[in-house]
Amino acid sequence: MGVMNDNKIVVYQVLTRLFGNTNTTNKPWGTIEENGVGKFADFTTKALEELKALGVTHIWFTGVLHHALTTDYTAYGISNDFPAVVKGRAGSPYAIKDYYTVNPDLADDPTQRLEEWEALIARTHQCGLKVIMDIVPNHVARRYESIAKPEGTRGFGEDDDTTVQYAVNNNFYYNPNEAFQLPEGIYGEYHEFPAKWTGNGARASKPDRNDWYETVKLNYGVRPDGTKDFIELPASFENEDTEAHYYFWADKTVPDTWRKFKDIALYWLGKGVDGFRYDMAEMVPVEFWSYLNSAIKHQNPKAFLLAEVYNPNEYRPYLHLGKMDYLYDKVQLYDTLRNIVTHGHSTDAIAPIQHNLADIAHRMLHFLENHDEQRIASPEFAGYAEKAKPAMTVSTFISESPVMLYFGQEVGEKAAEVAGFGSPSRTSIFDYIGVPAHQRWVNNKCFDGGQLSEAERSLRNFYQRLLNLKVNGAYIDLHQYNRQHTEYYNDRVYSFARGNEDEQWVIVSNFSEHDYFGFDLQLPAYLLGSWFLNDGTYTLTDALYNEKHTTLQIVNGKGRLRVDIAPLESLIFKISKLVDS
Repeated sequence: MGVMNDNKIVVYQVLTRLFGNTNTTNKPWGTIEENGVGKFADFTTKALEELKALGVTHIWFTGVLHHALTTDYTAYGISNDFPAVVKGRAGSPYAIKDYYTVNPDLADDPTQRLEEWEALIARTHQCGLKVIMDIVPNHVARRYESIAKPEGTRGFGEDDDTTVQYAVNNNFYYNPNEAFQLPEGIYGEYHEFPAKWTGNGARASKPDRNDWYETVKLNYGVRPDGTKDFIELPASFENEDTEAHYYFWADKTVPDTWRKFKDIALYWLGKGVDGFRYDMAEMVPVEFWSYLNSAIKHQNPKAFLLAEVYNPNEYRPYLHLGKMDYLYDKVQLYDTLRNIVTHGHSTDAIAPIQHNLADIAHRMLHFLENHDEQRIASPEFAGYAEKAKPAMTVSTFISESPVMLYFGQEVGEKAAEVAGFGSPSRTSIFDYIGVPAHQRWVNNKCFDGGQLSEAERSLRNFYQRLLNLKVNGAYIDLHQYNRQHTEYYNDRVYSFARGNEDEQWVIVSNFSEHDYFGFDLQLPAYLLGSWFLNDGTYTLTDALYNEKHTTLQIVNGKGRLRVDIAPLESLIFKISKLVDS
């Protein structure tokens, strides 16, 4: 199975309310009673140990914070939300109602919901895994109401001057003297006066139904004309460490929203959370991230900080000035791999991405699925899960950056159900639903894959082998060189090397569904020289399944490696020993 990975970060994103739900009813718009819901307690030690064995190092528990719901919890002192501004039956995990407590749906006893979450954090740590949770800094639920905030803490909007559109210490933006109106086609009752700006930045008192109308935009001291009402970082600070950033802000006056979010993040760190995934981070000014992340790192230097950022022009500012650890590699690597898998695009597009990101490649988190993206096995993406195996191999090993998978991906979940709000191809984040392929692995909470088909079991075995391989060393592109110099090598294949003086790897993936390819892969002299490999014949074994063997012949410093590769196959060759010289 390979060596247990001790340095590669593997993030497992799980929609917490769906993980342990064994109810298979799946009625569209079904209630919690009809379709069921998973609980914190479903993440048993056995379940967590199985994820660890899969190769996972960090679990991103999505939807933990108390967000707007349609289920009635008034018996527990929780006010009802208005269904007109709640998406789906279960509500959006990104419309936070109370930042200081967790979703009562997830608790066996809603009065003990925080204690049950703390117990899950402890169980996760006992299994040797790290805990990541969301922080959603750009927006909150239309009706934010924290009943769990610590004594002396003020909730968002409690002290706002609602007679003005903007004030630096207001938490929201307002349209004074105008009432909020539901979007066209959204029905029900909801009253808000004065109207607040909507989460995606829409300023109209009557937003469009495609706006994030269930949320309100938070104010970070950015005036309505876009100018900043706070001090900016000196340009040289992109080279400073987090402690320098921390002390820079120590004596500065910052907007009220900044201070509130710092308190929230430090509160959850104090509960044992190991890091955060930041929703829509680029919609919030980079200076705030310097302020927040330096405070987090001051308290826990090992905290894991991942940001959802889609604009490549913002990557380096958010890493260097904003002090993020990792960013989504969505619009470059994910989109490119998806186009290769779905539309048969050329693999020639991969190498320029890694070249462009060379200085930050190790900080770009890779994925093929998450809650925003369509499932690999859906007809809209690949149609079946095996078709993306080469993309997953490239995604995992092309750099030392973290890789992420979404629960159910490893067993080929299709997300074919009509859940309610939204449409199939994405596992619904808005409704109570069962996740069929994943439920077959859960197997009535045995977490042993007892109901998986042979194909699903095989796929999970592939993921487990892949994620447990320990591949080290610098990335070196082999694709472009071989496209120019190697007969029969083509743009349905992608090859690269990883390695150093101590270990050397050659990885080749075939993205073709039907074609076998055979060629003599060439390893250039500069690469072999950097690895200190002498002339001679070396044996290589594929580390993924230990079934395929080949030889590398080095003559006059140049190498030739025979590759015979099946459709959708990936070969992960480790150069092991010199046969003769």
